[in-house]
Amino acid sequence: MSALTQSLASAETRAAPRKGPSRGLDALFRASSYGAAMLVLLVLAGILGSIIYGGWPAFREFGFGFLTSSAWNIGTEQYGALVAVIGTVASAILALLIGVPVSLGIAIFLTQLCPGWARKPVAMTIELLAAVPSIIYGMWGLFVFAPLFARFVQIPVSNLVEGMPIIGTLLYARVPSGVGIFTAGIILAIMIVPFIASIARDMLEQIPTVLRESAYGIGCTTWEVVRHVLVPQAAVSIIGAIMLGLGRALGETMAVTFVVGNANRLSASIFDPSSTIASRIANEFNEADGLQLNALMALGCILFIITFIVLIIARLLTRRVRAA
Repeated sequence: MSALTQSLASAETRAAPRKGPSRGLDALFRASSYGAAMLVLLVLAGILGSIIYGGWPAFREFGFGFLTSSAWNIGTEQYGALVAVIGTVASAILALLIGVPVSLGIAIFLTQLCPGWARKPVAMTIELLAAVPSIIYGMWGLFVFAPLFARFVQIPVSNLVEGMPIIGTLLYARVPSGVGIFTAGIILAIMIVPFIASIARDMLEQIPTVLRESAYGIGCTTWEVVRHVLVPQAAVSIIGAIMLGLGRALGETMAVTFVVGNANRLSASIFDPSSTIASRIANEFNEADGLQLNALMALGCILFIITFIVLIIARLLTRRVRAA
């Protein structure tokens, strides 16, 4: 009976809340965590508030026409966001169309097909691409890639499709200089491939080996294993990686500024120069004043809204995949 009493007493002692320094440290830890979370929210609210405050005169001056106008004339103080918004969305979509298949192919190769001796060098090379500064991508794209792209792609394709109804409009370059929306999309694709490929590879490696072995055991091919086992298991993480790459493509500044052409005109051809929100802000913000500065702040607010919409879409997609 005494042994039972002693064991109950020791259990109550262990279950009793600790007092003294340990409890104080726990309270300090909770307060620090709460403060860090609130600090992030305050910084975000401060950034958004300052952008809205700076861009409000432009929204008040031009109204909804700021979103639908393609004008950007500093002399007459007429500003519109349409060209920059279309350029931003178009270059980001092109980057996804090019980069996502390449990224998934790299991830599948590293986890399923790559020989053991080559896996580490290839993975390290992909990770090193993520460490290259964006301005290096921009300089390489302008001085090396753009001339080669103009000579071997833009000029031959333009000569081939000239006069065709739809393809001719989409792929004809009036001035084949090598810079334009498509060039910006290619550079952005190269920049987002390391991020998407690394996350997709890590997620595919975490899938239990027994699932793959079971699929191979019933006679599935490598394609069937990837299509019906690996991709569904890692679908949520892959969608998150793609949206992370999309966010990077939407907000990229220096690399796009070098290769997009920075022309304020709408064109149906993806080979023609254009501009993005980030490139326009980078080009003009240093010397902007008055209503021009307000218009650039309004562009920043629009870019923030576009990024927020992308985040909402990512949430909805991941929720739907989890439910399925």
